[in-house]
Amino acid sequence: MRHLSIFRAAGNAMIALLFMVMMAFGCQQAQAQSGSNVNHLQFSVAALYERGFDVTLGYDHETKYHNSWEYFVNGYIKYDEDPEAGHITKQSFWNNYRAWLLGIAYKPCIVRHRNGHGNFRFGLMGGSDTHRFIGGATVGYEHSYALRRGWEFFFQVKSDIVIRGEDLFRTGVALGFKAPL
Repeated sequence: MRHLSIFRAAGNAMIALLFMVMMAFGCQQAQAQSGSNVNHLQFSVAALYERGFDVTLGYDHETKYHNSWEYFVNGYIKYDEDPEAGHITKQSFWNNYRAWLLGIAYKPCIVRHRNGHGNFRFGLMGGSDTHRFIGGATVGYEHSYALRRGWEFFFQVKSDIVIRGEDLFRTGVALGFKAPL
């Protein structure tokens, strides 16, 4: 049981963070979208297959009909078992494989409803894994729910193809929020 303690701690921390975000947004009243083009600062956390987490900070520039351009920076960490200890340790979690990427994604709106919209998301990215340049593409679906005062809650189902990275395919789910600018 001890070998899973760090994984459980990270999972519990992520669940606690998501619970706090959901509670904060749950206290807000939802309202219909105004139709205006609002730019957002967005933040999301993702759990990715296989044994990966990423954090994304981005600028979302909305155009007509909820189509948008996203400019983002992404940090990725892949954890593994420590070969000496035989389980996940702090060292193997934080220092196994890390990468950062800068990117741009176009998000055409494909679904609209009263308090939300869904966008197909595709784009390009480039960065480093602390040893060499890596690049790739991202594809996915993002669904946003409008909250009060321009705030939005969103989830993404995303897949990244990373060239020259340790893992070629990354796929998973991200949860996040958008703050109006």
